[in-house]
Amino acid sequence: MQQNETFQSFHFTSDDGIDLHGRIQGGSAEDQRPVVCLPGLSRNSRDFYQIARILAAQGRRVIALDYRGRGLSAWDPNPANYNLLREAQDVLQAMAHLGITEADFIGTSRGGLILHFLPAMAPGLVRSLVLNDIGPVIEIEGLRQIRDYLSARQEPGDLDEAARGLKATHGDAFSALGDRDWREMADAIYRDIGGRLVPDYDPALVEPLKIMDLSVPPPDLWEQFTALAPLPLLIIRGENSSLLSIATVEEMLRRHGRARSITAPGQGHAPLLHLPEVAIAMNAFLQDV
Repeated sequence: MQQNETFQSFHFTSDDGIDLHGRIQGGSAEDQRPVVCLPGLSRNSRDFYQIARILAAQGRRVIALDYRGRGLSAWDPNPANYNLLREAQDVLQAMAHLGITEADFIGTSRGGLILHFLPAMAPGLVRSLVLNDIGPVIEIEGLRQIRDYLSARQEPGDLDEAARGLKATHGDAFSALGDRDWREMADAIYRDIGGRLVPDYDPALVEPLKIMDLSVPPPDLWEQFTALAPLPLLIIRGENSSLLSIATVEEMLRRHGRARSITAPGQGHAPLLHLPEVAIAMNAFLQDV
């Protein structure tokens, strides 16, 4: 399990009364902005534990958030509030709680979708951004795979069994991962709640996916992406991603004059950020901006 002494937890209350949680790792060099990490749909702040350690060693203060209904944040009694704009507002309230007025952001999957909206909601807050395997166009096959995986909601007996299950399900897309990586992924995804090892999110999150019409593409976010043009941008795509296509990455680079992209070899959706090829490139990007 991740060691508590390397990070600090914090809690705050949203404007609609939901208790929300986040984690802070590292200090903050005076000449470096904090890095804020936003996880995927069903994921939580534990996903960023390893990359936060790497960035903290460079003097960065790293904040990772649990959206409502995930991790140690409270579940929302109204599942309709599990939406991008409400979660974006929660991110802004977290920044206000911590006194952060500008930061570099990393958004994995859903976190990257939230980042499409933040610059318009809070001008000046986002100074640079990393989009981890996400863009303005989401591939239907990737959504279908996420829906099917989350709908299964496995409950393994222990973390070793959880790691084996994750490898059995995702191993073809993640050939770059070793046994330790699968165990750490299991530690990030599962939590003991009431004596049962369960995925650490409100099952109500999956309901919109179950009823989504996947015979037609979801609306794109090219209009929102245009607002990111002034900001330094790093696009990470998993080599085996089913959610972010090569064609979408190429179009993102064409439309954004300050963007660069990298491929995470041997990884699917969404790449682990602490593996060397990705961590080195991302650290260099954050040092440059």
